Amino acid sequence: MRVRLIFSLKNKGSYLPFHHQYILAQFLKGLIVKGGREEFYNYQYFNFSGLKGQTKISRSGLHYYSSLVTLVLAAESEEFMDYLLEQAFAMPKVELGNLILVPEYTEIEVEPTLEPANKFVCISPLVLITPAFNEEAGKRFINPDSDEFSDLLYESTLTRMEKSGWYTPEQMESFFKFQVVPDMVYVNRLKEQQKKFARIYSVYDMDVKYEVRGYTLPFTLYAAPEVQDFVFKCGLGAFTHKGFGMLDLANHPSGERTKTYKFKREGFVPYKPTDRQRQNVAPESDDSEENTED
Repeated sequence: MRVRLIFSLKNKGSYLPFHHQYILAQFLKGLIVKGGREEFYNYQYFNFSGLKGQTKISRSGLHYYSSLVTLVLAAESEEFMDYLLEQAFAMPKVELGNLILVPEYTEIEVEPTLEPANKFVCISPLVLITPAFNEEAGKRFINPDSDEFSDLLYESTLTRMEKSGWYTPEQMESFFKFQVVPDMVYVNRLKEQQKKFARIYSVYDMDVKYEVRGYTLPFTLYAAPEVQDFVFKCGLGAFTHKGFGMLDLANHPSGERTKTYKFKREGFVPYKPTDRQRQNVAPESDDSEENTED
């Protein structure tokens, strides 16, 4: 299941660092521990996006100017998802970086029918390698068009699927068809514009800092429907429970994409399009720039 957790932003113009997955991971880990259910302390079969909203880029990071911002959460377990959301809605406010947020309501995404081939986009960076302590391997650049890129994703996905215990040995043996084909037209266009699709990100695991290379690009995944469903709900690649490798379909089928979910702050009425008019509030700034960090 995939649920959108929508917050109201109380201090418009505040910012998060460009690479803020570790801030979101610490927040969610805090919620998991806060609830006191030890069976979920080390649960890893969930995934989450970056924080989505109207943003403006400056040297400091991403400044948020929308009234509402959204975090997409995904997990196989409805029990875990509800546990996490219960802890979030028990908080009167949430501070993420410089942002002051209030959880307001939730929406559940309508599950799409996944085909043997699906074009995905990354809504959080895709990490290929889990590095050992004090090694550089996690930062190595791997050409998305290479067999190694696809092979690393295959190995990590099948390993996670096997550890989950959700599939029989016969099913696991049938999942040998797997190929990631990047959209090289998109990648080459970014290169021509001197923009980057691969950057270095910080990850904290057991209080140890790791630096890894993450990729943000569209690609087509050829794999069995069970594999497609697993990566759509649990993420693709390494450090998925730290908020990396979250995917979305590049082209959604027509029709309703979300429905109201059961968590909502009392008294909050979601905005309707007819109730508001968008206004440009972001100040003009000469120091705004495209994020091109390595």
